[in-house]
Amino acid sequence: MHELDGVSKGDQYRVLGLSTLAFTVCFAVWTIFSIIGVKIKGELGLSETQFGLLVATPVLTGSLSRIFLGVWTDQFGGRLMLPLQMLITAVSVWLLASVQTYAVFLMIALGLGLAGGSFIIGIAYVSRWFEAEHQGTALGIFGAGNVGAAVTNFAAPFLVIAVGWQDTARIYAIALIVMAIVFYIFAKEDPIRVKQKATGAKPVSAAKQLEPLKNIQVWRFATYYFFVFGAFVAFASFLPRYYVGAYGVTLTAAGMFAGMYSLPGSVFRALGGWMSDVWGARFVMYLTFIVSLIVLFIMSYPETSYSVKGIPNAGGAERLITFSFGIPLYFFVFLTVILGFVMSLGKAAVYKHIPVYFPDNVGAVGGLVGMIGGLGGFVLPIAFGILLDVFHVWSVVFMLMFLIVAVSTIWMHLAIRKGDREKIPELRDRTHLSDVPQ
Repeated sequence: MHELDGVSKGDQYRVLGLSTLAFTVCFAVWTIFSIIGVKIKGELGLSETQFGLLVATPVLTGSLSRIFLGVWTDQFGGRLMLPLQMLITAVSVWLLASVQTYAVFLMIALGLGLAGGSFIIGIAYVSRWFEAEHQGTALGIFGAGNVGAAVTNFAAPFLVIAVGWQDTARIYAIALIVMAIVFYIFAKEDPIRVKQKATGAKPVSAAKQLEPLKNIQVWRFATYYFFVFGAFVAFASFLPRYYVGAYGVTLTAAGMFAGMYSLPGSVFRALGGWMSDVWGARFVMYLTFIVSLIVLFIMSYPETSYSVKGIPNAGGAERLITFSFGIPLYFFVFLTVILGFVMSLGKAAVYKHIPVYFPDNVGAVGGLVGMIGGLGGFVLPIAFGILLDVFHVWSVVFMLMFLIVAVSTIWMHLAIRKGDREKIPELRDRTHLSDVPQ
């Protein structure tokens, strides 16, 4: 038997596998507009801003719902909450196929966005099955369910071509329903819920669970997650449109290229969890921010044409030499792969410490961090659309992201230099500074 009472290795593997698979399906649904939205944009004649709002709306619900879904998971358990959330989401996904107007698309998108709330349900549920020294790795593996974005980017374009975007939505709805049933049948009640039922103990009240949100550290976690997760969701939704517009590729090719960003941005989260267990979250966050700054700086350079006055020709006429500079498609795709990789590490680093420092409040604290991070996935696509409509320069999107990461990096470094350990009771007894996530 395992160190946790009544928990075996087999129990842990079953819970982790089922939760990760369910989260993958939910995340694929959550980002469905990245592909079918391009078709809807063409059919309705949407502007870039309207398109940005459409792909961002599901992220709003998925983000705001994380607070109460996290609290309810702490109270009622993930075995009940996750299937219930998937079934409710499936209704909206199915109805999506019958929508005709932009306003109704936005309304249905709000319901579809509940798929994003699966993350905090899984975090709160999975964390109860593992000891603190292995939670970083376990939650990193679970978080790799972000690969659902890559599943959508790779598979949805082919589905759209084969059956149309309406039937693609119906297929996604059916997948949710099947996954909800499978999860409920094969998942088990977490150890804390079992103990509560056996002893008749009542779950911690919502007010008590929300008390740690007064710590400034929690809000700093949320700020970092705004980039590593919020921008990941934003790019996963935006990049197909970017490739079609900036490089003139087909929707299928755009989905494949965007999937090459989403894939490392998901699967290496497990590696980030392991690295956080071994070297500490601070090291991983520095690595994430520094590499992201370099990559975003290069991606920010716009396609540019230069004209240089040359030496006059033999007749004395002025000679004008012109040349252009831009990032080739293959190199841009490579840069997105690197960016997705380090963002994946950062996502795991942020969530490594929540169950360690706030073991009784994982749902509430993780919910807030996930909510703020998810709001990045809502705000950023809209900001991208507005910037493109105003400046008409594709790379302005990456200029914005470079600025956000630069501010976050400076803030993190100043916070580390200043030191806030003594301000947080949970951290006062920590002997290794590398264990303190900034």
